[in-house]
Amino acid sequence: MSTVAITAADINKLRQMTGAGMMDCRKALTETNGDFEAAIDWLRKKGAKVAALRGDREAKEGVVIAQTTADNKTGIAVCVSCETDFVSKNADFVAFVQSIADAAIANNVKSAEELNNVTVNGTKIAELINDKLASIGEKIGITKFERVDAEFVSSYIHGANRMGVLVGMNQAAAEAGKDVAMQIAAMNPVAVDSSSVSAATVERERAIIVDQIKADPKMEGKPEEMITKIAEGKLNAFFKESTLLNQAFVKDSSKSVADFLKSVNADLKVTEFKRVALG
Repeated sequence: MSTVAITAADINKLRQMTGAGMMDCRKALTETNGDFEAAIDWLRKKGAKVAALRGDREAKEGVVIAQTTADNKTGIAVCVSCETDFVSKNADFVAFVQSIADAAIANNVKSAEELNNVTVNGTKIAELINDKLASIGEKIGITKFERVDAEFVSSYIHGANRMGVLVGMNQAAAEAGKDVAMQIAAMNPVAVDSSSVSAATVERERAIIVDQIKADPKMEGKPEEMITKIAEGKLNAFFKESTLLNQAFVKDSSKSVADFLKSVNADLKVTEFKRVALG
């Protein structure tokens, strides 16, 4: 029995995050004592349809900038959040975030903490942010920072600065890099390929799949070996849908992203990527 009071606001938040029904969301939060991530897993285990891009659906406002060094060896993506789209769409605010990204590139910054301490025209970025907060009357701050170092890095900004993508590759391929970045923006893969999916993600997906199978009345009484075999098949389907190289290429669904890269250059590889979105 839950010891946390589940409010209508909580239920609505989970509904917005997942697309599941109100009653299902109430039950999920009750069963998981108000833990939203656990509630999402509970819904999935029960077979409820959960929005794949739930993070984007509950996005807060702000500006994302993704850019590279002049030699394309390093890329950074930074998100500076704010409270309203009135501010995020303001040209002066976008320029302010661009100046922060420029400072990150110029100073070879490796983390958000380091970026806050970079000095621009004699003033630390953290202090510039506080000054901006005072002038616009909204809480703002550097909420996300990612960096990619590779032989060649492509950057891409999607949706009026609402998302930024960095793609690291083993050799220069500007057009292919942009196409892959657009793929990542649209399809939100969890890793480059199945071998680079974290063990925690694999085990989480496997546990959800097994519970879904066991909940199917048709599987009642079936041997554990059969359930395991079916689960592995579904896990492989997850890898195909959720890892970059295995996904269908958005510009030509007859081929995978891996096939697309081979068509550009047999030796071209994606080594790493980062996707930064509002929310």
